[in-house]
Amino acid sequence: MSGHPWVYAGEIAKFTGDPADGDVVDIRDHKDRPHGSGLLNRKSQITVRQFTAGKEELDRTFFRKRIEAAIAYRKTVCGSALPGATGLTAVGGQGDRAQKGAPTIVSDSYRLVFSEADQLPGLIVDKFGDDIVFQALTLGIDKRKGTFIEILRDVFKPASIIERSDVPTRRLEGLAEAKCVVYGKYEGNSVITVGGVKFEGNLLEDQKTGFFLDQAENYAIVASHCAGKKVLDCFSYHGGFGLFAAKAGATRVEAVESSEPANARARRNAGVNGLDSKLEFNCANVFDVLKAYDKEKRQFDVIILDPPTFTRTKQNVDDALRGYKEINLRALKMLAPGGLLATFSCSHHIDGELLKAVIVAAAADAHKLVRLVKVLTQSPDHPILLAVPETEYLKGYLVQVVG
Repeated sequence: MSGHPWVYAGEIAKFTGDPADGDVVDIRDHKDRPHGSGLLNRKSQITVRQFTAGKEELDRTFFRKRIEAAIAYRKTVCGSALPGATGLTAVGGQGDRAQKGAPTIVSDSYRLVFSEADQLPGLIVDKFGDDIVFQALTLGIDKRKGTFIEILRDVFKPASIIERSDVPTRRLEGLAEAKCVVYGKYEGNSVITVGGVKFEGNLLEDQKTGFFLDQAENYAIVASHCAGKKVLDCFSYHGGFGLFAAKAGATRVEAVESSEPANARARRNAGVNGLDSKLEFNCANVFDVLKAYDKEKRQFDVIILDPPTFTRTKQNVDDALRGYKEINLRALKMLAPGGLLATFSCSHHIDGELLKAVIVAAAADAHKLVRLVKVLTQSPDHPILLAVPETEYLKGYLVQVVG
């Protein structure tokens, strides 16, 4: 399986036999040559999701091997052996990551399975300390939830397993949203440690699967430039970038987030880490704050823009680009020469080149010259398959104002 694993309804000439939705089906071309097998769902425009190019049975043994392969990959690239996985040996680890120049992030939390990127389309699994959270995004995976729960119990011996299949994309598969504890006990509170910074979390209620693990390395990269600096962290949510910046020695950090519950959580996180005196929390709309600060000619040394997705469809890309342009323009105007902007997009339809073009246009309008310090992307526990562009969703740039 070297190409894209999705087979759309319009690409299927015919079905043979009478397979039910969720069943394993063989994939053959117009000359009846075999191309592996996948899981069927006629209710979805992505009618078949391919799991293998060979003749393997899609059974419990197959899925366990795929999960073990995903864990072994993370033990190689994520900076330290994954705690809790039994019967698996770490390869590489901190030394290999350090030699490649990536920051070593010591964490008790990782993404263990990233859907297509781990050849398990429709399955997301995250580990937060002793707790496991999974999402079943497709009908084929949903029908096999029991198998995956058994495998995760067997491999990790977790305190709890939580299902967070409360995502709108399930409707495209003909599935209702689901959210519950499926194994063990979960009291509703967790402390997640990433890079020495502690975060309170509620794995049943917080966004996504409970925490934004994809930014873990970027927190450390940006923080390494913040010592002695005045920092503005926009769309701060639970305070990830701001907390790392404060811990790294920033003189002052202002975190702006429109959600009061998220702000309250960020304040608690600052307290847990003993960083209360370095952070100011502003519950407000980021667009309004940037507009006001631009008018007031405020200045910062480092500004971080980590907005939620501005579009989930191709039709709204132009509107999204205008939003990205506005926040980047106002941020750049508040940076003096030598200042740094870390700017991100998690919108799938905004690729890296589009985001770069936005930064260039914003810099021109701000009459600023910027140079690239580092291209930023999702942490390596969220791997990217080159043949599957959907797996590369987080794009970012760290740029410096030259003049």
